[in-house]
Amino acid sequence: MTVASPIEREWRRHTPRQRLARFALYFGLVAACVVSLRTVQFVPEFLYDAPEQMADLLRRMWPIEWAHYPKGVHEALIETLHIATLGTLLAIVMAVPLGLLAANNITRHVGINYLAKLLLVSSRSVNSLVWALLFVAIFGPGALAGTMAIAFRSIGFVGKLFGEAMEEARQGPIEALRSAGAPWGSIYLKGYWPQVEPAFWAIALFRWDISVRESAVLGLVGAGGIGMAIDSAMNLFQWERVALMLVAIFAVVILAEIAVTFLRKKII
Repeated sequence: MTVASPIEREWRRHTPRQRLARFALYFGLVAACVVSLRTVQFVPEFLYDAPEQMADLLRRMWPIEWAHYPKGVHEALIETLHIATLGTLLAIVMAVPLGLLAANNITRHVGINYLAKLLLVSSRSVNSLVWALLFVAIFGPGALAGTMAIAFRSIGFVGKLFGEAMEEARQGPIEALRSAGAPWGSIYLKGYWPQVEPAFWAIALFRWDISVRESAVLGLVGAGGIGMAIDSAMNLFQWERVALMLVAIFAVVILAEIAVTFLRKKII
C-alpha cells in the first residue's frame, strides 16, 4: 500500500483578487503619469538654461535692499498678519456651527447632516486664490477680499476637524448628564466641551498658522497684504526688494511656528 505524499503549498502574501487590484492600481498610476506628461506642454529649451536663469535671478536679488523695509514692507507685512488672524477668527465663528451640524452624534437629522458636510466640502474644494479672485470681484482689491478668502477657505478645514472631534467624544459623561436631567446647554458645556477643547485649540492654532502662509500670496491677485508689494516689485524688476520681502515672509512664518508651538504647550 503506497502512502500519498503531502501536497506542497506555496504561501503568497496576497490573494489573486488583491494582486489584480494592486496591478490595476499601479497600471492606473502609470497611465495617469503618461497622460499627464503628454498633456502638459513644456519647452525643452527652457529647461536647458534653467540653472543659468536661476543663477542670474539670484545675482539680481543681491544685495538685499534692507533700507526699503520700513517704508515698503512693514505695513504690508502687518496687514498680512491681520488678514490671517481676522480670517481665521471669522472662519471659526462660521465653522463651529457647521461642525456641530455635520457631527453624526449631535445632529440626528440626515438631511441637515449631509447638507452641512456638503458645505464643508465645498469650502475645502476651492483654493484660497480662487476665493480671493471671487471676493476681489465682489469687494474690490484690498484686505477685505483677502480676509474673506481666508475665512471661506478655512471653514471646511476647521468645521470638518471640529465635527470629527465631537464624534469621537466619549458617550459615558454625556449619558450621565442626560440621566441626571441636565439641559442641552449643560450637556454641551460640561460633557462635550471638556473633551474637545484640546482639539479645538489645536485646530484653531494650526489653521491660523496655515492662514499666515496663504495670506502672503493672496496679494498676487489683489487681495491685500505683502503679496501686492511683491507683485509690484516684480513688475518693476526690483529684485532686491523682492528678496527683502521673501526674507520677511520667511521670518514671519518661522515666528508664527514658534508662537503656535508655545501656545499649544500653554493651552493644551
